[in-house]
Amino acid sequence: MTTQPTVVLVHSPLVSPLTWAPVAEALTSAGWPVNRPALTDVVTDEGPYYGTLAATVAEAISGPSVIVGHSAAGALLPVIAAAATEPPRAVVFVDAVLPHPGQNWFDTAPDDLVQQLRGMARHGLLPTWDQWFPPGALLDLIPDPALHQRFVDELPEVPLAYFEETAPAVAPLPDHRCGYLLLSEPYQNEAAAARGFGWRVDTEPSDHLAMLTQPTRIAGALTRMLTALVGDVSADVSADVP
Repeated sequence: MTTQPTVVLVHSPLVSPLTWAPVAEALTSAGWPVNRPALTDVVTDEGPYYGTLAATVAEAISGPSVIVGHSAAGALLPVIAAAATEPPRAVVFVDAVLPHPGQNWFDTAPDDLVQQLRGMARHGLLPTWDQWFPPGALLDLIPDPALHQRFVDELPEVPLAYFEETAPAVAPLPDHRCGYLLLSEPYQNEAAAARGFGWRVDTEPSDHLAMLTQPTRIAGALTRMLTALVGDVSADVSADVP
C-alpha cells in the first residue's frame, strides 16, 4: 500500500514562506499533507548557508515526501534531498533556477545583474528583493495592496556571502523523479534544460509569483505534476537515489 507523501513547499531564501501559503491551503483542501518550512532566519544569519538551509528543511520532513522549490530554492533542492532521512519520491522545480554544484549564485547570474547587486550591497547586505526592480514592478505581480505590503514587509536582507557561497556537490537527483513547472518567460531556458535532462516539464503560463495570486490554479498544476511523478511509486524508492 502506498502512503500519500507530504508536499514540502520550499520558498526562495530571498523571500518568505508567505509565497507558498495560499497554495499550501489549496493543496491541504485537496487532500495533500503539506509542510511549509521557514528559511528566513537561517539566510539572515551567518553562513555557511547551503548545509544549514538544507538541514532546516530536512528536519521538517518525516516519512514519504515530495519536495517542491520555487525560484532561488532550486539550487537547494539536491542538498535538501541528500540531507533528508528518507529519499524524496519526487522533486519539483517551480519557475526555479537549476542546481549548480561547484558554482555560486553569482557564477550563474547575468553579468549586468551581478554588477547591479554588488553595487547595491551595503555593509555586506543586499537590499530586499523588491528593491532589485523598478518601482511598481511587484505591484504588477501582486496588485492587492494588503497582500503586497505583507509580502514586502516579510522580505529579508540577505547577506552578500549567501550569493558568494559555492553550492556543494551531492548525489544527483534521479531524472525520472524530477519535474519542472514553468510559470513565466524568464525561466524558459531552465525549463528547456530540464526537458533535455529527461524531466517532466509542464507549463502554466502566469507569472513568477502566481502562487500568491492564483493559488488554486498553481495547486492544480502541482497536483497534476505530482500525480504523474508519484502516482505509481511504491513505498520503497531508495534504489532510485545513487
